[in-house]
Amino acid sequence: MREALRDLHIGEDVVVHTWLDRADRDVLRVHPRGDRTRPEIGVFSTRSPDRPNPIGLHRVKIISIEDVLRIRVEDLDVLHMTPILDLKPVLQGRY
Repeated sequence: MREALRDLHIGEDVVVHTWLDRADRDVLRVHPRGDRTRPEIGVFSTRSPDRPNPIGLHRVKIISIEDVLRIRVEDLDVLHMTPILDLKPVLQGRY
């Protein structure tokens, strides 16, 4: 992994792909933001972690790099020990 990570830099935005391993893969409809006063809608219209294919995409900023193998980021909205699948650069301010 050292070679794959070596050209990342502090301050750079990257997209982290995660596997939302605790998601309920049988859920197809949810109340938006868990608000039961709102009608259910399809999960593909929400940011719910519960979905048939629970892949998470998270745009984050690199805030430190320690020995190339530990990268600290800000704004990563996942539970502790959520598996990371991949990192991708942000191109021209977009995913």
